Amino acid sequence: MTGRFRIGTRASPLALAQTDLVVRGLHRADPELGIQVVPVRTSGDRTRRVTGTLDFTDEITRRLEQGTLDAGVHSAKDLPAAPDRATKIRAYLPRADPRDCLVLRVPGRLKSLPRGARIGSSSLRRRAQLLAVRPDAEVVPIRGNIGTRLESLRTGGLDGIVLAAAGLRRLGLSDRVSEYWPASVWLPAPGQGAIAIEARVGDRSADRVLRAIDHRPTRLAVEAERAVVRTLGGDCELPLGAFARIRGGAVDLRAALFSSDGRVRFSSGATDTPDRAIQVGVKVGRSIRALGDPERLQPIGGPRGR
Repeated sequence: MTGRFRIGTRASPLALAQTDLVVRGLHRADPELGIQVVPVRTSGDRTRRVTGTLDFTDEITRRLEQGTLDAGVHSAKDLPAAPDRATKIRAYLPRADPRDCLVLRVPGRLKSLPRGARIGSSSLRRRAQLLAVRPDAEVVPIRGNIGTRLESLRTGGLDGIVLAAAGLRRLGLSDRVSEYWPASVWLPAPGQGAIAIEARVGDRSADRVLRAIDHRPTRLAVEAERAVVRTLGGDCELPLGAFARIRGGAVDLRAALFSSDGRVRFSSGATDTPDRAIQVGVKVGRSIRALGDPERLQPIGGPRGR
C-alpha cells in the first residue's frame, strides 16, 4: 500500500498499550510498513458517561467510514454485537487473560471481606456474579479508566474493585491483583481479553495488511461469544457472561444470563467443530432464551444496599 497505514485508537493508557501490541504485530509481519497511530476521542471519552457499547467505538467507526482511518483498535468486549454494515472486524490478536480479578484495598480475598463490604463495579454481569457469592455486599458503581478506578479504591471508601485481568497485565499492574476468578466459573464478558481490529468493508489494502496478524483461535472463540449476545438481542447492557475455548479440535462455549441481584441464572453450553463457532453461539443463545425471558432479568433500580 502507499502512504502510512492509519490506525485509530482511544487515547487512554490501556487503549494505547493495546494499539502498541497491534503495531508490533504488524511490524513483525512487515518491517517496512509505515504506520501512523491516530488518537481519537469517542463520545464516552468526551462525556465520561457510558450508556452502551457505542460510547467507546462510535467515533473510530465513523472515521473508518469516512476513509480518514484505515483500521481501528478496540477491546473486543466494547464492540457492538451487530457490527456496522460499513465496517467489519478484520483481525484479532491472540487473546490475553480473559478472567475477572479482584483488587483489594488491604490484602485478602472476596470471602475474607467483612459483611457489607463495598465493592466497585459498574458492570451488571460482575454485580450479578458478586451478589451470587456475597449477597451481603454493596456493589458501588464506578467509572473511568483503570487508573481512575484504582484511585477510587484509595479515595472512594471502597474495600475492593473488580477489573479485567488483561487490562491490568497490559499496563504492568498485575501485582495489584488480590484474587483471580476462573473464567469457566466466573464468566467474563463476551470478548474479554481480546483485541479486535476493525476495517472498512471492501478495503482490500487494509484486509491484506491485517490478515497477517489475525489469530484464528481467538477469532473463533470471540465470534462464538458474540453470537450469543446477538441471539439474545443485547449488548453490554445485558448481565451476560460467555466464554469459549478452542481445544481438542472443537469450540467449547459456556454462557449465562443473570438477574441483577444474582439470584437467577439462565445458563447453557455447547460444543462443536471450530468451523461452526457462530452456530454454537446461536445455539447457546437460543437455549438461554428458551429458559426464560431475558427482559425479566433486566436490572431494576440500583445496586443492592448493605
